[in-house]
Amino acid sequence: MNPTQVEMELEIMQPASRVEQEAPQINLAQPMNPTLSKAHPKGLYVLFATEMWERFSYYGMRAILVLFMTKALLYDKAFASNLYGSYTGLVYLTPLIGGYISDRLWGNQRSIITGGLLMALGQFLLFFCGTTYHTSTQLSTFLFFAGLGFLIAGNGFFKPNISSMVGQLYPKGDRRIDAAYTIFYMGINVGGALGPLVCGALGDTGNPTDFRWGFMAAGIGMLLSILIFKRLKDKFVVSPEGKTLGLAPTNENGTARVKTSQILTYGGLLALSIAIIGLVYIDAIKFGILSYLLVAAVLGIGFMIFSDKSLNGIDKQRISVIFITAFFVIFFWSAFEQAGASLTFFAEEQTQRNLGYYTVPASFFQSLNSLFVIIFAPIFAFLWVKLGNRGMEPSSPTKMALGLFLLALGYLVIAYGVKGIQPTTKVSMMWLTSMYALHTYGELCLSPIGLSLVNKLAPLRFASLLMAVWFLANAAANKIAGVLSALYPDPNQPAPHLLGFEIKGLYEFFMLFVLMAGLASIILFAVTKHLQKMMHTDEH
Repeated sequence: MNPTQVEMELEIMQPASRVEQEAPQINLAQPMNPTLSKAHPKGLYVLFATEMWERFSYYGMRAILVLFMTKALLYDKAFASNLYGSYTGLVYLTPLIGGYISDRLWGNQRSIITGGLLMALGQFLLFFCGTTYHTSTQLSTFLFFAGLGFLIAGNGFFKPNISSMVGQLYPKGDRRIDAAYTIFYMGINVGGALGPLVCGALGDTGNPTDFRWGFMAAGIGMLLSILIFKRLKDKFVVSPEGKTLGLAPTNENGTARVKTSQILTYGGLLALSIAIIGLVYIDAIKFGILSYLLVAAVLGIGFMIFSDKSLNGIDKQRISVIFITAFFVIFFWSAFEQAGASLTFFAEEQTQRNLGYYTVPASFFQSLNSLFVIIFAPIFAFLWVKLGNRGMEPSSPTKMALGLFLLALGYLVIAYGVKGIQPTTKVSMMWLTSMYALHTYGELCLSPIGLSLVNKLAPLRFASLLMAVWFLANAAANKIAGVLSALYPDPNQPAPHLLGFEIKGLYEFFMLFVLMAGLASIILFAVTKHLQKMMHTDEH
């Protein structure tokens, strides 16, 4: 997963640096305390349900997005793939804006509710797009891009705030926190597993007009998320002292730190949403501006950090490790995130999905990652602990290199499964299932470990900026994922090329990811010892 894209972190960031990936932030490399001092606060389950329904909405919509674009809107696969990459790339950028506004103006609660309502609006706009696409092309196009824009804007306010509240439910140093994040993390994956199943069952029926019901289900799921949070937050989402959490920041005398008029606030919110809608449209239709924005952001942040004279040599070496590993994760996520694009095309067109009289919708396969995470995350946690107790636990860069290797192995499996087959031949769904299992193993080696590494190495004053670098890498990877998915071979079109490499069929397409992830894995393995020295930690 977003999770999912799916991804844990050593510790939750404090309000000054509220940016997260698809999942809450747990350290799978550390043992979880098997005993609890007392029951968890009820607020944890409120946040669990809030996040579960939001992930249901996001992953349910994502499961049918490229299918809707190609079957209903009749976009070609290359355009749909690029647009998918622009959408998911921007999903990782807007939390930088939402976290900043939350820290200084709104607080967690208002940001979560506002973001959730914007995302619900986006889902319902997609529903209306699915209702009007066959009668009014211009109206449906406007509704489609508006829906994506509101989803991106809303995500920016919702995602960086919801999981940061989990840690605030417990006293500092409470030994229940690891278990709390485990519970919260499983909630996310339950939502990630259910969303594609429900939205796929309703929308991915073979009739293009039914996609709207998948978007409707995603919108209702988002409303349920906000309703649960709105009704229960004041009673249960409280500090250990009983104080309401997530309120707007105030001065010492209790007055609002920054005062803004309602007109200015919501006018600015509307302007932001319109700007994002325009950005999605321009990036997809006119000019690929997102790539340049990402490069400029990374260079700007890098210059800002490395030019700071307060950093010593060790600090700069540790920060360099963050930049280097962030570069390698681009290769991982750009291949991993084919799940929502090219792998969905493969599931739809060349996977034998019949189980007796029932045909499994192609969108259902996007539930596999979440299901495998739920099953295997505890096993990986146990494995790291056991290896650590014996002094055999690999270093963080080594684990990340292993994650890239497992990703490459997953693509090698499916490449073998399609080798020599004709475009009209369908292969067993076990090939796709096996690939997703290996990808999940790779994710569990790379994602939580990488996020943990950022937390350990980042100087406190630059913690937020360096976490931004990490998520900018994810944004770049998602954009590249769309570009690579556009190379998916179509027997009715000329064979695409990449750097002189002709992609004649599915075997060559999947081998592209084997080579890309495999080479990145080899290089990262080779520089691991050097990176360990630059980290200046006790990892071996």
